[in-house]
Amino acid sequence: MFVIRTLAITNDGEILHQLRLEEMDREDIKWFWVDFDRASREETLLLGSIFHFHPLSVEDCLDDFLQRPKLDFYDDYQFIVVHALDHTTLEAEEVDMFISSKHIVTYHKKPLPELDKIWESFNPSSHNIRGPFFVIHSVIDKIVDNFFPLMFKIEDFLNELDDHPSRSTRTNLMEELFDVRGDLNKIRKTLIPMRDLLYRIINSERLSHVKDQKLYFNDIYDHLLKLVEMMETSREFSSDIRDSYISMNSHIMNTVIMTLTVITTIFMPLTFIVGIYGMNFEHMPELEWKYGYFLVLMVMFILGFGMFLYFNKKGWIGKPGKIRVRQYTSKQTRR
Repeated sequence: MFVIRTLAITNDGEILHQLRLEEMDREDIKWFWVDFDRASREETLLLGSIFHFHPLSVEDCLDDFLQRPKLDFYDDYQFIVVHALDHTTLEAEEVDMFISSKHIVTYHKKPLPELDKIWESFNPSSHNIRGPFFVIHSVIDKIVDNFFPLMFKIEDFLNELDDHPSRSTRTNLMEELFDVRGDLNKIRKTLIPMRDLLYRIINSERLSHVKDQKLYFNDIYDHLLKLVEMMETSREFSSDIRDSYISMNSHIMNTVIMTLTVITTIFMPLTFIVGIYGMNFEHMPELEWKYGYFLVLMVMFILGFGMFLYFNKKGWIGKPGKIRVRQYTSKQTRR
């Protein structure tokens, strides 16, 4: 478990690991990267005592609540807050970055695999060795790319739900749809501020180093635009599936009610006839006739069957359909 790890690039292009913080101002060091990984409060205070960062930016690191993605300018450095995404909880994870032409200091309260991969990939041939802003680009790029697998999973689920008959009950399907929409809302709260942050970084006149690498940051911004579009499309698609499902259930319910109404209508005249002959009058000629019973049965049968044929010809007797749901799966690994 790392707490504070350091990496320094010398003027000769040599990579030095795990130097002490007090050695970061050596003359032979071109620039350095210090990562605070799940540091304690006392270790976090080193941001102010050793690096002399502004108390407001240090306070943002110490706060327990989540900071919104932002870019703040100070006298000799910039403070950037970005959000990574936990695929298990879909909660945003804050990553704080202090950056200048001489250094980059990252701070995060939870493990960040994207940052670990960049750290482990450092070698003399890596493009990140060219400066802190290349590292910033790599970190943000990895964080943004980590959104794609989840968005593809949600797209796959909604496509499966739309393309194939379902086996779930109506209640389960609606719960699944509302769960997906809840996930999309969580992702939206992270994506939209990240998109706005990248737009500000690209168009800021005070970030001179970004101007030289604008093409790289534009690529991240394009990815965020694509993610936002995928997210909004999935939200609309889930609404369409929900509305279609509700309409289909309403149609089935109307069909069932129509069928029951037809059956009731058929039995109404039959009940009327039975009611007449159930009355206790003495003088009813059909009661004394030898074939009266069979004649009444025949009239009731012809009347009922005739009404059935008529209603069926009019299309008033329907068969309710079945509602089925496919289980949540993911097949896409593309980007």
